[in-house]
Amino acid sequence: MKPAPFDLARPATLADVVATLAEGGPEVRVLAGGQSLGPMLNLRVAQPRLLVQVNHLSELAGAAADKDGLTLGACVTHAAIAAGRTPDLMGGVLARVAVGIAYHAVRTRGTIGGSLCHADPAADWVCTLSALDAEVELQSAAGVRRMTVAAFITGAFATALMPGEILTALRIRHPLPNAVFGYAKACRKPGDFAHAMAAALIAGSTRRLVVGALGGRPLVLSGAEASIDGAVAALADLDAVERQMQRAVVRRALAQAGA
Repeated sequence: MKPAPFDLARPATLADVVATLAEGGPEVRVLAGGQSLGPMLNLRVAQPRLLVQVNHLSELAGAAADKDGLTLGACVTHAAIAAGRTPDLMGGVLARVAVGIAYHAVRTRGTIGGSLCHADPAADWVCTLSALDAEVELQSAAGVRRMTVAAFITGAFATALMPGEILTALRIRHPLPNAVFGYAKACRKPGDFAHAMAAALIAGSTRRLVVGALGGRPLVLSGAEASIDGAVAALADLDAVERQMQRAVVRRALAQAGA
């Protein structure tokens, strides 16, 4: 199939993007790598009047580290992270996750911000960045606001992004010095969508466990609930097969995190 007719804008600056979004109304979509939006256009699941292309903007492709954490522009690609061309955490946590996303061709075009805005329940970054307690930066004509990734994802393919807003960057604080991260997922074959996934961050008494691929928002557990028993209790409504798959990836993620 082919997409419904649409116009394409390619603003020269982020300020121009914000102005275009402010004028465009709800029928405007931002286009970055297009690895998710492209198929939706072809299937006519999405039929925007205007696409605003942004992946050419250097303002959205930067990556930097400081004493407090990392800042990644929304248009940083999965491939850049996987190849170590951006700052990382805890010996390469982000690269380890990025290299398992889909296939190389998809990683080369797909962006971290686009993945979050698409909000697929089985997306690696949705689960991982929730576990790392990352924040998103959202910009509009009204200004800039920030929120955690866990709050930004409101449901399956649903976010807190408001009309006229664009996700510009992600901020990830450096974990505590003794923090250990674990991540596991179950796929039918390499590169396929995950049927179960879990991410765990443990640093002394700080514990966070996120279970993804649940068909909606990730399940975020902390403290004593961030355990196999806590996850099993929270996932009691799943059918037996799904519950067993999630239990297995939770066990693997926690084991990697030293729990």
